[in-house]
Amino acid sequence: MAKYGEGDKRWIVEDRPDGANVHNWHWAETDCLGWSRDLLTKLLNNLTVLDGEGNLHLKTKTVDKVEGEAYVNIRKGKIIPGYEISLSLSWEGEAKDADGKSLLKVDGVVEIPYIADENADEDPEVKISVKDEGPIGKRLKEAMLAKGKPLILEKVRVYVESIAKGGPVKDEVEAKKIATKSNSTAAVPAAAEAVKKEVVVEKKEVKKKKESKKGFKTISMTEKFSCRAKDLFEILMDENRWKGFSQSNAKISKEVGGQISIFDGSVTGTNLELQNGSLIVQKWRFGSWPDGIDSTVRLTLEEPEPGLTVVKLTHSDIPEEDRYGNATVVENTERGWRDLIFQRIRAVFGFGI
Repeated sequence: MAKYGEGDKRWIVEDRPDGANVHNWHWAETDCLGWSRDLLTKLLNNLTVLDGEGNLHLKTKTVDKVEGEAYVNIRKGKIIPGYEISLSLSWEGEAKDADGKSLLKVDGVVEIPYIADENADEDPEVKISVKDEGPIGKRLKEAMLAKGKPLILEKVRVYVESIAKGGPVKDEVEAKKIATKSNSTAAVPAAAEAVKKEVVVEKKEVKKKKESKKGFKTISMTEKFSCRAKDLFEILMDENRWKGFSQSNAKISKEVGGQISIFDGSVTGTNLELQNGSLIVQKWRFGSWPDGIDSTVRLTLEEPEPGLTVVKLTHSDIPEEDRYGNATVVENTERGWRDLIFQRIRAVFGFGI
C-alpha cells in the first residue's frame, strides 16, 4: 500500500483556492488515520462482554493504540480506501463465587496486528493476553476469546464498512456540493444556467456510475523473469512452491478440470487449460466477490531466448465492486498479481531481471 502523501504528483491535484475539485475528476486524497482512531475508540471502548454469566464479568476498557496508515482517495465520485493499521485494546475481568464474592480480578490486552484494505473481506487476527496466567486467569482469558473476540470483530467490520463508504470524505464531498450550490444562487442568470447544465451532467454521470456498478474489468500485464519457462510454469502449478513464496496455504491440482485454492482459501478456482511450460488458463473466484461470479486468468509463458521468460497475464471478468460495496477490487487484484505473486517469485527464487 502506498503511504499517504506519497502518490504520484501528476495524479494528486492540490485543492483550488475555493476548495472545489469539480466532479472529483482529479485524485483527492485525505488522511483518515485520526478519523480511524476516533471511530475505533468509539466502537470498542467500554464494551460489556459478560455481565455475570457463569459468575464471570468481562468488559473492554480503552483503545490504547491505533497505528499505521489510513487514507481515502476519491476520483469522479469513486471512493478508494487504503489502510494498514494495528490496534491495542485493554480489557478487564472478574470471577466471582456462587455467593457473589470476588475470586480474582485481572487485566489483559487485545491486540489486532493487521487490519488492511487488501483483507477487507476477512476477519483479522486477534490476540488476547492476560496478566494473571493462573487457573482463574486462564478461565477469564478463554471466556474473552469465546465471547469477546466475536464482539470485537463485529465492531472492526463496522469500521471496515465505514471507510469503504468514504469515512469522513463522504461528508466533505457532500458539504462542498452544498457550498457550490449556495454560491451559484448569487450568480448572474447566464452563470446560473451554466451551473444548471453542470448539475444535469453530474446527474447523468451518477446514473451511469450506478448502472455500471455490476460491470467487469480486465487486467493485462507483461512481466519478465530470469529463468526458463518450464521452471516458472512448475512454480505456478506446484502447491508447495506456492506455499513457499506466498507464505500461505495452497492446494493446486495439476489436471485440467482440477480445483485450486490459494492464499489460505481466499482465492478458489478450476484449471481450464494447461500446456506444459507455455500456458495456464484458470477460473478464479475471490471469497469477497458477489455470489456466482468467476473470472478468467490466462498466463502465457514465452522464452524468446534461453534463460529469459516473458509472462503475459490477462485477467478478465473482474467485478468492479465486491459484495460489501468496496470499489477497490480491480486495484487490489492488480496489486496482488504484481506484489504478492510476481515480485515474491522473483525474490524467493532469484528470478529478477
